[in-house]
Parts: sequence; C-alpha cells; structure tokens
Amino acid sequence: MPFIATDFPGLMVFQPQVWRDDRGYFFEAFNQKTLEAAGISAVFVQDNQARSSHGVLRGLHYQSDPFAQAKLVRVLEGEVLDVVVDMRPESPTYGKYYSLLLSAANKLQLFVPRGFAHGYVVLSESAEFFYKCDNYYSKTHEGGLRYDDPALRIDWQLSPSELLIAERDLAWPLF
Repeated sequence: MPFIATDFPGLMVFQPQVWRDDRGYFFEAFNQKTLEAAGISAVFVQDNQARSSHGVLRGLHYQSDPFAQAKLVRVLEGEVLDVVVDMRPESPTYGKYYSLLLSAANKLQLFVPRGFAHGYVVLSESAEFFYKCDNYYSKTHEGGLRYDDPALRIDWQLSPSELLIAERDLAWPLF
C-alpha cells in the first residue's frame, strides 16, 4: 500500500511507486480506488496550484464547517516544508504539528484530513505546489493560525529574515 500512516489519526503520507527508465519516469499521482483501499473516503472537487519563490510562507489556513476541506498536497517543481496543525479537539494530537519535506524529487504527497490547519514554506529557489480539495472554498469560512505561534513552536527551517509572508497571514490569531 503506498499510504504510510503517521502518528496523527487520518494524516497519511502517499509514496507512489515510480517506474524509471532511460526515457525518464512514470507514476500514478492519483487514483480514487487507491485512496479508498487506504480507508480514505474523500472525493475531490477542486484542484489548486500555486507558484512561489524561495522563502514564501503560505498559511496556516483552514476552512470551518460546513466548508472544511480534506486535501491531497504535492510539489510539482522545487521543494517545500509542508506543515499541518491538528485542530480537532477530540484528537490525541490536538494542538500538535506535523511537517514533511515535499519535493518534485521525492514525489511524496500528504493526505490532510478535515480539521487541520495547513501551510508550507518554499525551501528551493521556487516551487510549484498542487493540491486537491474535497470541498469548495468559501471566503466566509476561511480561517488561519499565526505561523510563529510560540505555543506551536514550528521549525520552518528558514530564519525569520528569509520569510515572505502575506499581510493577511500575519494577522491570524494564535492557536
């Protein structure tokens, strides 16, 4: 099974099988039956893609009910540190974060269930970030957390002077 469980309930790393030869490589990036075999019932309705330069930090974002979103995230070009924060009060990992290096080279993907705040920082010169969502975006249900919340103590792997952060992301509340 290409899905690897984490210590966070429902949060799973997808490691596709990659076939390489002298022409390049091939892999199946998405298959609904593969998700279902791993116990993931999300049906994706929206794809999003963002290009960012080194040091851009996007997040930490979430959507509240009834527009909460599960996501399947990956990097098409470059390298990012992907970070999620468990916001599910009933979860044993509530208030904790998980991070994973996602890159075009490692081809890893992260399945993020509903109830997590999500963000990433670009570690390479630039990165193309792609993700599937199982619910539509709703501006009135959008929320976020401060990337530098001292209670979360997230290691973004870059110095604060290297980070490029949108004004709206600087205005989110602490966890």
